[in-house]
Amino acid sequence: MFLILKGMRKTVLEELEHIPKGGDAQNELRLIYFNRRMRSLGKKGEKKTAKEVLMESVARIKEDHPNFEPEYDEEFFKKRG
Repeated sequence: MFLILKGMRKTVLEELEHIPKGGDAQNELRLIYFNRRMRSLGKKGEKKTAKEVLMESVARIKEDHPNFEPEYDEEFFKKRG
């Protein structure tokens, strides 16, 4: 179990390299993405692609910050859509 969790965490941390740190909303995006993506990779999680999780995370941030313009590597996530 620990090795599976470690592998999931490694995957998500590698994906986060394509969502840069920034202001409060950008950093909140990273946090929400990390949590949702870990859940999506788990046994009981709803299986979603990295791009699906990213778009859901962006939508969640925009609820509180309607003018938020997220920064992320579009090409990277397009390949994982």
